[in-house]
Amino acid sequence: MMGEAARLYNELLESDAALVEESRLFLLERFRDVRFIFGGRTLAPYLRPHFVTRKEWQQISRACESAWSAIEKVGRAAPDDKLMFEQLGLTQGERELVRIDPGYADVSVTSRIDSFLTPDSYRFVELNAECPAGIAYADVAAEIFLDLPVMRRFTRQHKVTPMYCREIMLDSLLTIYSRVRGKSERPNIAIVDYRGLPTQREFELFKEFFESRGYPSTIADPRDLEMREGRLHHGDFRIDLVYRRVLTTELLDRLDECKPFVEAYRAGAAVFVNSFRTKYVHKKMLFGILTDERHEHYFDEREREAIRLHIPWTRRVEDAKTTYRGEEIELLSFIRASRNRLVLKPNDEYGGSGIFIGWETEEQAWDEAIEKALAGDYLAQERVQTGREVFPWVNESEGRVEMREQLLDLDPLLFFGRAAGAFTRLSSSSLANVTSGAGMVPTMVIE
Repeated sequence: MMGEAARLYNELLESDAALVEESRLFLLERFRDVRFIFGGRTLAPYLRPHFVTRKEWQQISRACESAWSAIEKVGRAAPDDKLMFEQLGLTQGERELVRIDPGYADVSVTSRIDSFLTPDSYRFVELNAECPAGIAYADVAAEIFLDLPVMRRFTRQHKVTPMYCREIMLDSLLTIYSRVRGKSERPNIAIVDYRGLPTQREFELFKEFFESRGYPSTIADPRDLEMREGRLHHGDFRIDLVYRRVLTTELLDRLDECKPFVEAYRAGAAVFVNSFRTKYVHKKMLFGILTDERHEHYFDEREREAIRLHIPWTRRVEDAKTTYRGEEIELLSFIRASRNRLVLKPNDEYGGSGIFIGWETEEQAWDEAIEKALAGDYLAQERVQTGREVFPWVNESEGRVEMREQLLDLDPLLFFGRAAGAFTRLSSSSLANVTSGAGMVPTMVIE
């Protein structure tokens, strides 16, 4: 059904040049109106969303939520399980931050799973549990895509349902605020990250949304914050609730400049969502823990089945013995001999930075990548099956639309461990990452 819907939608465009041009101009005009940009470029230059059927979305949701149940157990067990804690690879600065009680128990309130859906499998590649981007972008894109001339014609015969998540994001922030403060007052919200980032427009979209719901909001660089009379401030704006978008690693790089921000967290001067304890499950080594038989006693049968079906085998790159599919192996020898089915990735990076794709790498370069991995904090992860679809891509420089086959990275959005929506990143390469040049479209349910 998913492929059939995509085919019918594409055929509408291929059979009607006037509809293509009307839709192309509409899309670009609306994106200009709302400044739908990421790092200076149009973020969603396509004329079709990614469709999933109702049945598929239910299967996706069950998979995410079953896996999340196991993930949450890791987050709760890690502080007291010495082996698990050391495996995660937290830095000294991160260890100091995770010791601070944020005032609530949830290991990650809002998270995003990066995954690949094919007719034969549904597999995750990593979890962004710390400060996932894309929620507001996906909502605004969905509103625009539903109004496309081609979509209006398509929905005469097909029921298409968007999945909006900004309201759920706000409700999640307020739920945590209420738990910590025990108050029903309207908090002042600060969206906190460094200035000049490509995600700035998403912060503005969230600020507009929060204020439309009656919550005073500000966008603040953590270096510009102050503690006054026991409260966190951005200029004259008192901050009650922090929607944290600054990554822990980047905060620690400039810790001396951000002392009031960390002091407010330590003192409970404001409520922070997500907390810094997300590092327990944000590290990519999380999948190494989930697929390590030494930890399987933590999980029930449903969780173990979710791990088996959806989590790829992952190990830290080191000179050690381990297991692969129940058999003991010499890890380095296995990695050297298994280039065509492994990826090497840093334990805590984003934007596709530092990744080596074995099946796209020559043998000598793979050996060099292994040496680099041994010198740093790197993981080896088993290759997963990926999906591709043909999308109508808007070539802005030439003013036309081209049909292009794209890699699909489906990204479900979880709130308190429940799947509420998703968007899909598209790429012509093996890395479907917006920071490294990929685009995105909203994910919609088609009946």
